[in-house]
Amino acid sequence: QVQLVESGGGLVQAGDSLRLSCAASGSMFSSFATGWFRQGPGKDREFVAAMTWAGGATTYGDSVKGRFSISRDNAKNMVFLQMNSLKPEDTGVYYCAAGPQFRAVVAGINNYWGQGTQVTVSS
Repeated sequence: QVQLVESGGGLVQAGDSLRLSCAASGSMFSSFATGWFRQGPGKDREFVAAMTWAGGATTYGDSVKGRFSISRDNAKNMVFLQMNSLKPEDTGVYYCAAGPQFRAVVAGINNYWGQGTQVTVSS
């Protein structure tokens, strides 16, 4: 069993940066791939970024490439999402996800999920 708790959301202005954190519990977490998703108001859940358990591979959604960066600290059971050059369209609830298979994490299936943290970007 893996539990995920996100933090670091808030209200920022366009162009600002924000760093989200995800604290994980459970002995299996260090072997899990991890990812971030978001859901904007009136929108479907959208893939943002994912990383393999060892950090050897990462992938990003097209809308955040070059602006967002995912990282993890397995020693501390933490996952991070560094968000730069934020835009109003980045507004939404951001969810941390984890699972045993990288492709499944990217697809958003068979994942453990956090409760989400709100990010609001004003223009």
